[in-house]
Amino acid sequence: MNWFVQLFNAHSAAQAVVVLGLAITLGLAFGHIRFFGIRLGVGGVLFSGLAVGHFGLSLNHEVLEFAREFGLILFVYTIGMQVGPGFVDSLRRRGFRLNAMATLIVILGVLLTVAFHLWGGLPLGTAVGLFSGGTTNTPSLAAASQAFKEVAPALAEEVVAQAGLGYAVAYPFGIFGIILVMLLIRMVFRIDPGKELSQMEEQARLLNPPLETMTLEVQNPNLDGMALGGVPGIGEMGVVVSRIMADGVMHAATPETHLKRGMLIHAVGRPAELEKLRILVGVASATDLPRLPGPLKKRRFVVTQRGVVGKTVPELNLAQRHEVTVTRITRSGTEFSPGPGVTLHFGDIVGCVGAPEQLAVVERILGNSAKDLDHPHILPIFVGILLGTVLGSVPVALPGLPSGIKLGVAGGPLLVSILLSRLHHFGGMVWYMPQSANLILREVGISLFLACVGLKAGDRFVDAVTSGAGLYWLLAGACITFVPLMIAGLVGRIFLKCNYASMCGLLAGSMTDPPALAFAGQMLGSDAPASVYATVYPLVMILRILAGQLLVLLLYSV
Repeated sequence: MNWFVQLFNAHSAAQAVVVLGLAITLGLAFGHIRFFGIRLGVGGVLFSGLAVGHFGLSLNHEVLEFAREFGLILFVYTIGMQVGPGFVDSLRRRGFRLNAMATLIVILGVLLTVAFHLWGGLPLGTAVGLFSGGTTNTPSLAAASQAFKEVAPALAEEVVAQAGLGYAVAYPFGIFGIILVMLLIRMVFRIDPGKELSQMEEQARLLNPPLETMTLEVQNPNLDGMALGGVPGIGEMGVVVSRIMADGVMHAATPETHLKRGMLIHAVGRPAELEKLRILVGVASATDLPRLPGPLKKRRFVVTQRGVVGKTVPELNLAQRHEVTVTRITRSGTEFSPGPGVTLHFGDIVGCVGAPEQLAVVERILGNSAKDLDHPHILPIFVGILLGTVLGSVPVALPGLPSGIKLGVAGGPLLVSILLSRLHHFGGMVWYMPQSANLILREVGISLFLACVGLKAGDRFVDAVTSGAGLYWLLAGACITFVPLMIAGLVGRIFLKCNYASMCGLLAGSMTDPPALAFAGQMLGSDAPASVYATVYPLVMILRILAGQLLVLLLYSV
């Protein structure tokens, strides 16, 4: 049985897999247990890691650091790939208010840390460690440690170790405290998560209404004999005419189709744009052309042919060459018209209208291969991770600071994945990730990260929190976590009328806390909080790194 014992105690590759597998398995099983109707989900892995670490199981230091950081990279990279296509729109519509709320949370945390140091008797190293752990921000701790080495080289090792212990004590509640605030806000305001999610989706639909259809009868005499492509302003409207009926015969619409009075045309577009077209063309008709018998069919194809990726619909010239009209494009759940400035992305769903034999030709042009769609693009994933890690390691010098700030292995990959998901294709590679692959990598990443955090703190956690000083540290760290979040949650809900799904993303993002985001997503059954998380994350990460360094530089001599 010696070999079996060594699987748990002797540091090796197999032992690391066994210990991590045990912690993650127990944690996920624990996370499925309901407490008062609530499940911790993947958050249970943190507590199983603490328990496993407390009972003496550990990993080689280098192995643990790699597994923790790589797990975090996988999680934030997949989040960026998921929210990237809608990131700019979210930033434009809600960015200022959300980032102002997140900044308030950071400032309140800094003020509490200063209070515990100046009037609460906490050593500066411990206070800074509690600030970093209570806000679940490892780069902040690293930045503060570097600042200690700059201002007090002789005492740096001792002070940094003190900060690390404070970080370990505060970190577990830093994660659980965010979840606790989410649950308390839900209970205090008697929030129905499903209803809030529906309201958020409805608001998104109002800001970006879905495409509708309208059949119009041409009555404007000025359009008689004019080619459809030459109708004034039709290109700027973002409206697509898919089919026409003249003299009782239905045809596919092309830019060369000549209009005449009494002709019926069927258009696809946003409601406001369709109304503009109606005013220009004539009157709405009660006839629904797609429902009438005729030679035209409607099909939906998925873009999987690399040769068309990056091209616009007009560049493909499908209407002139095949008499097939592209009426709409669906990307990441959002529909829009195929305007001249819209390039096709891998995985786009393209709605087409035309004769069956011509639709078959267009299907071959676009690809429409389920096998190609489901096949993950591994090379772009690792290229993105490489670029993100390099970006996160670049120090940016700021006036007055002894060392540059870094985005770290969380901020760098997140920003790069957002950028790449928007570029979509570059250098012959396609940055597309199937939803199933995204979810698997995301859950594996966050499970590895939480297990390693628990294992690292497990051997010291119980002793630290059961000592007199440790209990005080735990209370101080809990205040740094809980008070700013609860204040922001109450202000946001009472005065700003924030949607609960947005609030959860804001709270998780303001603490740069992936586990809380994962919990919110599981609780709501949606990725809606992730877009808010990504909106506030970059600014918050920079502010927390700066705060860690400024606390040391401004308070060391006080």
